[in-house]
Amino acid sequence: MSVQELTVALRALVMRYSPGARIPSSRELVERYRVSPVSVSRAIRELVAEGVVVSRPGAGVFRAEPGPAPAVRGDFSWQEVALSAEAGAPPARVVDASGVLAALTQAPPEVIDLNSGYPHASLLPERALAGALARAARRPGAWGRPPLEGLPELRGWFAREVGGGVTAAEVLVTAGGQSALTCALRSLAPPGAPVLVESPTYPGLLAIARAAGLRPVPVPVDADGVIPERLTEAFAASGARLFVCQPLFQNPTGTVLPVERRRAVLAAARRAGAFVVEDDFARLLVHADAGELPPPLAADDPDGTVVHVRSLTKAASPSLRVGALVARGPALARLRSVQAVDSFFVPRPLQEATLELVGSPEWRRHLRSLARELGERRQSFGTALARRAPALLPARLPRGGFHLWLPLPAGAEPAAFAAAALRRGVALSPGSHYFTAEPAPHVRVSLAAAETAARLTAAADHLADALESAA
Repeated sequence: MSVQELTVALRALVMRYSPGARIPSSRELVERYRVSPVSVSRAIRELVAEGVVVSRPGAGVFRAEPGPAPAVRGDFSWQEVALSAEAGAPPARVVDASGVLAALTQAPPEVIDLNSGYPHASLLPERALAGALARAARRPGAWGRPPLEGLPELRGWFAREVGGGVTAAEVLVTAGGQSALTCALRSLAPPGAPVLVESPTYPGLLAIARAAGLRPVPVPVDADGVIPERLTEAFAASGARLFVCQPLFQNPTGTVLPVERRRAVLAAARRAGAFVVEDDFARLLVHADAGELPPPLAADDPDGTVVHVRSLTKAASPSLRVGALVARGPALARLRSVQAVDSFFVPRPLQEATLELVGSPEWRRHLRSLARELGERRQSFGTALARRAPALLPARLPRGGFHLWLPLPAGAEPAAFAAAALRRGVALSPGSHYFTAEPAPHVRVSLAAAETAARLTAAADHLADALESAA
């Protein structure tokens, strides 16, 4: 039983007691539900946070007394006028986080989660993280103010990971990948400017661009990634000076940009006098059978065309929000200034804990385990899909990342299919969130959020049923 399932069960149990009554002890709950004391403790903390129970050290846990009557709701209508005041003034910002919020929504325990942008807790190094955090807290100066750019040792580690002669001085430590992308777009393009994006692309990127008052311009992606000829045309037609891409295991398609296209992308950007923001989010999510990976674009770029983004969050923990920006030349100073204005610096305890984690033997063991597990999940889900719903199977299963981009039959509507899947107990993401223009009929599934590979096999059966109902 997962912690989420236990929380649901305990919430129902608590409601049978009168306000102020003591509920069974942790030991009794462990025996009743056959779970660990840690799971009981986590579930109780959740119920305390919800106000369902109160915990009294030494006495026990009690059903909470009824709270006060809700306050009278105020009149917020004036805010609609205030918040829309800039709507007609160029460049208008569009703060639409619907695609991001959809990926962050946690599915209920009874639903198989193929939607989340983060791996299930069972795939993450929680014990190693706990040890790293404990050791970090004891480091001298761990709770002091770090340098604005990040700890030198951590910057050096990121520089070595990128390679290509990148130095620690060319690295900024950021609060995860999303923060790094936000800083990059705000730094490298003025409000109102066009920014070229892959089509389809990660919804969080579209949300960042629009919130910054930028205009996303789509560049088509095929089975080998972004099409260089279309990129050249888009630079010329739009006048853009910024292109954002994911050359390795792109989200959502899973494509890997081949060597020839990598060179063509950099050449097109140089001719246009434009930056390329390389979101290298999936490098730590490679599968065990992937073979040798191409180096980052930034490793082949002595002239500062590429601004490189990477993060440890997906491979380590949603709460280890530590990433990096790599840039050369005046762009680095701009990025540093924007990040300082936005957030000052990444908390030092997180940076110290990251150093402890990536420097430990457990980290490499975890990455090998994650690579093996992701490969096995891809294979088992692909096999189940080929058996039950071959029409949904993509032409190529990526050997990295944890997203699959499933094509829908002609006439199928992604939102309707997603709703049909949810009625059968499977949560996934409609493809419309990933496009800036006319969407193609696809849905995106995540192979990492489900609790087990067996749940993925069951999900394939449910998707087959949903496809039959939509036919």
